[in-house]
Amino acid sequence: MNTHPPPTDRRRFLHQGARLAVSASAVISLGAARAAPGPLPDTTASRALNLAHSHTGERIELVYAQGQRYLPDALQALNHFLRDHTTGEVGRIDPQLFDMLHRVQQTLGSGTAYEVISGYRCSQTNERLRNQGGGGVAKRSLHMDGQAVDVRLRGVALSDLHTAARSLAFGGVGYYQRDQFVHLDTGRPRHW
Repeated sequence: MNTHPPPTDRRRFLHQGARLAVSASAVISLGAARAAPGPLPDTTASRALNLAHSHTGERIELVYAQGQRYLPDALQALNHFLRDHTTGEVGRIDPQLFDMLHRVQQTLGSGTAYEVISGYRCSQTNERLRNQGGGGVAKRSLHMDGQAVDVRLRGVALSDLHTAARSLAFGGVGYYQRDQFVHLDTGRPRHW
């Protein structure tokens, strides 16, 4: 008695198995692509930000990228704008953080200015804030690496801002209701 399936059934089985394996790898790749920041879908569009700083009173509105190209002068202006407001020290801000802010604003359909509470922090400022005991300041904060910003978006409920940022699975998103800001960073995707 022959226990092996006929050759055509075996070929069909192997072919279906191969298709399932390809489909599974596509799903895994798609999941990984959603978890990591990637290029913006429209590579020709310009990207702009409108920011107001709650501590310095400064405002900035500019185009910081055209397609896949970041504009060096705009990045320099944003680095200065997001400087440590207590010491004046300017850090280098991760341009993907600007993309995160831009994407969140697009998701919400808002054209209003972000209110910046904190951008870059030097180690001394970070340590001082940790010792004050407010706002969940991490010992090795991504603010010190230019990878984090704390913001509100005028005219948008804090909970809506938090939900929109989380939906992008772009990086870290923290909700600080008592202090009235949302933390965004370009670290690994996570939320609190």
